[in-house]
Amino acid sequence: MNGILLMDKPAGWTSHDVVAKLRGILGERRIGHSGTLDPMATGLLVVFVGRATKAVSFSEAHEKHYTAHLRLGIVTDTQDITGRVLETHPVTVTRPELEAALEGFRGEIRQLPPMYSAIKIGGQKLYDVARRGGEVEREPRSITIHQLDCTGMAGEDYILEITCSKGTYIRTLCHDIGETLGCGGTLTSLRRTRVGTYTVEDAHTMEEMLSISREQAKDLLMPLDSLFSDHPGITLNEQQERLCRNGLDFEIDTEDSTYRFYASNGEFLMLGTVESHRSRAIKRFF
Repeated sequence: MNGILLMDKPAGWTSHDVVAKLRGILGERRIGHSGTLDPMATGLLVVFVGRATKAVSFSEAHEKHYTAHLRLGIVTDTQDITGRVLETHPVTVTRPELEAALEGFRGEIRQLPPMYSAIKIGGQKLYDVARRGGEVEREPRSITIHQLDCTGMAGEDYILEITCSKGTYIRTLCHDIGETLGCGGTLTSLRRTRVGTYTVEDAHTMEEMLSISREQAKDLLMPLDSLFSDHPGITLNEQQERLCRNGLDFEIDTEDSTYRFYASNGEFLMLGTVESHRSRAIKRFF
């Protein structure tokens, strides 16, 4: 069983919980995912099954879109509403003031990873250190915020639409926005709606997966090459295919670019580049 399964992760589940449950449903041990979601978060989790697990790193690098709720006036130790409240402040910030502050967070910025994260420093996961009451010195990381807009309010929370690069912590973004405004801020709700070209509208719920047979679940898998749908495809001739399957580069008469390479029978062989009419593999999947 090989392919990609789009899941709509429910609140209260870890990403690992989803993978563990799917191992039983699908009867496949080789299952992974890209882009961990915190237990409080919901939305799109891209799951890789069987041989498709070789492609996890490609999905991790894709930009992601979130809908987040920001509550001003509260600071917590986890930077979201599930944490211990450290500070509360009166909020006099207006929406125009918030929108003006958002401008400073668009584009390439530096973000300090939170202590409550799975990043390892000195062989220790930061959240393990944080749960013991400790703290580790961290270095800010470069991330890119492609879109950051306030689209309205939900009760006392501001609704933010965010498109960002790999490695972005949305709760840290909310914390930092609140800090810039001088009143503190925390994340109260988070839903991931897109990863690369995949959208949550095409995802399946855990209730759905638990109610169908293994064969029906298998039919929900998307082909691995859908991950690279933004690259054109090329079908190889017999000689090129033989060289490709032997791990060798080969001559090919096409423009320089990145391509999906296929066998004559339609099997997806690899993602690769062509430079000066010669192929080079990025990743083989046969």
